[in-house]
Amino acid sequence: MSDWLEHSVQVEVETPIDVVWNLWSDLEQMPRWMKWIDSVKVLEDNPELSRWKLATGGLEFSWLSRILKVVPHQIIQWESVDGLPNRGAIRFYDRGSSSIVKLSVSYAIPGFLGKLMDNLFLGRVVESTIQADLERFREYALKAYTPQ
Repeated sequence: MSDWLEHSVQVEVETPIDVVWNLWSDLEQMPRWMKWIDSVKVLEDNPELSRWKLATGGLEFSWLSRILKVVPHQIIQWESVDGLPNRGAIRFYDRGSSSIVKLSVSYAIPGFLGKLMDNLFLGRVVESTIQADLERFREYALKAYTPQ
């Protein structure tokens, strides 16, 4: 049995929607702003699948993820198909000269591990980490953006 934990965080990025979309939809760039993500490799023979590797505190996890839904400039939704159980979506909201980026992620914690850890503490750690990831994304996007 597993317990599923879910987190949603968002950030406003002072760049147009096409900039944040183009950066985020290139999955292999994610380790540049996501601290826990060691690598992302999109499968050449099936681009809706990608192999992810997470490394933190001496622990390593990997999983194969499938893109379930893509609506350009609006949403990328995924779920893992093997390895670390997780699913979620990244949503984009166009605000003209800025964009809102909202990340929702759910992951399964094996029951025995959940009993060893305080899920509230774990949840706060994960949520603060992904919020920091989105703040790093904002900085990354601002550096990548050159206004016309």
